[in-house]
Amino acid sequence: MKAVRFVLALLALSLLAPLQSAKAADVVCYNCPPEWADWASMLKAIKADLNYDIPHDNKNSGQALAQILAEKSNPVGDIGYFGVTFGMKAKAQDALEPYKPAHWDEVAPGLKDPDGYWTTIHSGTLGLFVNKDALGGKPVPACWKDLLKPDYRGMVGYLDPSSAAVGYVGAVAINLALGGSAANFDPAINFFKELKKNDPIVPKQTSYARVVSGEMPILLDYDFNAYRAKYSEKGNFEFVIPCEGSVVFPYRLSIVRQGAGDLDQRLSAAGAFDRTA
Repeated sequence: MKAVRFVLALLALSLLAPLQSAKAADVVCYNCPPEWADWASMLKAIKADLNYDIPHDNKNSGQALAQILAEKSNPVGDIGYFGVTFGMKAKAQDALEPYKPAHWDEVAPGLKDPDGYWTTIHSGTLGLFVNKDALGGKPVPACWKDLLKPDYRGMVGYLDPSSAAVGYVGAVAINLALGGSAANFDPAINFFKELKKNDPIVPKQTSYARVVSGEMPILLDYDFNAYRAKYSEKGNFEFVIPCEGSVVFPYRLSIVRQGAGDLDQRLSAAGAFDRTA
């Protein structure tokens, strides 16, 4: 997660004039939830290193994009953290500023916008985040199709695919794993129709705590959240890459468009940090 911390530090600095004193909410980051991808530790590190306050924000990618677009004429947010598809939409809607952090040239071409409108800071492998203690003695599911078994009725959760990037990625992963394609989404549609009969839980927000508590024993989620639970929480947690296969999905940071007048000042601040980092 050092890359996340470093890029976020650069973006935070780029949004503040040199020598400006820190104050409440120095930088506003949309979609920086403390229970997702260890954002809580990252924002705490930025506070310790730079004395900048960046409040937690529990939006998902779709909600963050919607708010940025709603505030386009009078922006409030400074940084947007998105699943890749939402970052592309934000650029298409002219809602972002281009910015190339230090070592940008070392990022693979497929993991960044060529003009710097978004840069990947990490990725996640989509699978099953399982609280083994909450399964009631049932085996850990090994495949996507296992989730359709009556044994797991009311135990399976996935975030709303129409709003959350991880929900959308879950649908794509299942579709490809079951023989679908970008032009044929029938396998995923049929799968979720069948899963609906098993009473799934479909929240819109990050549900890490609900898995840890046992309220949601199985969640379609990324490896980084599952391994965080496995190695830092009390309980027995497992991450499963389903037997039919899955996908890896990148997440990106972007600067919200604030107006051309501010851009030189923000980039000058980032350049000053690059020289002293």
